[in-house]
Amino acid sequence: MVEPGVSLGIVAGYLLIALAVGLVAYRLTDGDAEDYYLASRSVGTVVLLFTTFATLLSAFTFFGGPNLAFSAGPEWILVMGLMDGILFAILWYVIGYKQWLVGKAHGYVTLGEMLGDRFDSTALRGLVAGVSLLWLFPYVMLQQIGAGQALVGLSGGAVPYWAGAALITVFMVAYVGLSGLRGVAWTDTLQGVFMLGVLWLAVAWVASAAGGVAALTAGMTGANPEFGSLGGGLYSPQWMIAQAVVIAFGVAAFPQVNQRFFMADRAETLKRSFALWPVLVLLLFVPAFLLGSWAVGLGIRVPDGSNVLPVLLNEYTPAWFAALVVAGAMAAMMSSSDSMLLSGSSYFTRDLYRPFVAPDAGDAREGWVARVGVAVFAAATFLASLLVGGGGGLDVLVTLGSTAFGGYAQLTLPLLLALYWSGTTRPGMIGGVATAEAAYLAHVFVPALPEAYLTWDFALWCMLLSLVVTVAVSAVTTAAPEANAAKFGVGAD
Repeated sequence: MVEPGVSLGIVAGYLLIALAVGLVAYRLTDGDAEDYYLASRSVGTVVLLFTTFATLLSAFTFFGGPNLAFSAGPEWILVMGLMDGILFAILWYVIGYKQWLVGKAHGYVTLGEMLGDRFDSTALRGLVAGVSLLWLFPYVMLQQIGAGQALVGLSGGAVPYWAGAALITVFMVAYVGLSGLRGVAWTDTLQGVFMLGVLWLAVAWVASAAGGVAALTAGMTGANPEFGSLGGGLYSPQWMIAQAVVIAFGVAAFPQVNQRFFMADRAETLKRSFALWPVLVLLLFVPAFLLGSWAVGLGIRVPDGSNVLPVLLNEYTPAWFAALVVAGAMAAMMSSSDSMLLSGSSYFTRDLYRPFVAPDAGDAREGWVARVGVAVFAAATFLASLLVGGGGGLDVLVTLGSTAFGGYAQLTLPLLLALYWSGTTRPGMIGGVATAEAAYLAHVFVPALPEAYLTWDFALWCMLLSLVVTVAVSAVTTAAPEANAAKFGVGAD
């Protein structure tokens, strides 16, 4: 077993590198809000692709994905590697390209700002921001919990949970406050390249130590024949399709991902990015899920509350490499959290503070309010993480975090209508979003409500509800004169 000091040294090295990148980004960052949140819409293909990649897929890739493959089989590759890779790439084009066009034309920074301006509605702007922050808060908190627990494990208990979570929180506040989106995107790019390299190296190392890919695959199917066939067990067609659709549509409205639709330097950057996205997803998820699936045939025993990947690597790779992967996983959690903090701050300042508190605030003032917002948001999630991570309960927050993708998915179909249908009205948008979110929250928290209807997950039915209500209410209401569909490039019917 590697010495805790070596593991902590790896983490410290990553933090120092990230801080150095942040300081360079700070020197290049202006004081205005657009540069702080979107790097002045100057991001190129490689950075845009990898910052979206690292922000979205980091911690799940190292822990959640391999665990699921270990328990249920490798078919999850089809959900994330193929179905979501392709579905999200399509949504990136259909939603992201249109958002980039209107954002560049009108200076939009957030989804709520864009929709609020299109329909001349501060209520809609506030509703979108409120829904987004509702789902974002527990998701940031869960990342802090994971990072704090990882530090406990890496240090052999020498660093207590509260101190680990506090260290990560303070670092993220300092880093995001200094560097803004530019620094976050640069470190995300480094993190994405690291994730790809370390996972493929882990596959090669385990395969070499365990007799090769053919022997590992034979061992897997010998231990569990279902792992060698498509479907079965958890992986019913309805379950797989529902997971793919809900996750892909939820990702499209996830604040830290959706905001990246605004930040490309030119149209060609977006087109290259969404074309390369499925390839990048496959390159990441195939090795992660292979490792989890192979562990079944190798007879790996995973203690309760542990993750299969560190156990497998401790068995078949040098201890320092296993520690590097776990430290990288913790860093990956931070790469997600810093983007979430930045996006959460932008939604708060642009969509709540500016329209409801200080309509006349200038960009420079908003930029400083944003930095304060990062600190306040991080402090609140840190306090919640202490209660949850320390056994305090807060089941509501944990449930919100684990169901966030479905919550965000309820925004996506109304967003598509707003972007492409000139008949969409302000009441239709508010009704569609509010009704679907209320129905989804009820199914999440009311045990008496079913988890599926006609064998299909309730999240899909709530998405359908958002579509039906938005269309129906828009059909019977008249667009306000100030609601200018031409801003989105759609003419009058």
